[in-house]
Amino acid sequence: MAGVHFVKNADLRAEIIKSKENGELTRTAIDMMILMSNKFAGNFIYFYEQDREDCIAVAIMNCYQYWRGYDPEKSQNAFAYFTQIIKNGMSKSWGISHKIPISKQVSISRHRIYSI
Repeated sequence: MAGVHFVKNADLRAEIIKSKENGELTRTAIDMMILMSNKFAGNFIYFYEQDREDCIAVAIMNCYQYWRGYDPEKSQNAFAYFTQIIKNGMSKSWGISHKIPISKQVSISRHRIYSI
């Protein structure tokens, strides 16, 4: 993994299969999840560096929590599975740290817009 700046689907899939056989994530699989989270976080602009770090941490934690959910017999694309977990984790973290006050929320119906 040293010097590698991207994750190949086949390599990630192989590491997850190996992890499932061993009952725990391999160090290489963890490194891949960290790399994917860091790369995905680079697509966004953060007001504070700590917000970016929090989003990455939650994404990595979610990968660790849900890695067993990947079924290599149902899908060949482990990369897509973990990218979605990372995306959801970052979204969750962003939502927690940047809640919209209830006074600024809006409900839209077919005929009117209501302030909640």
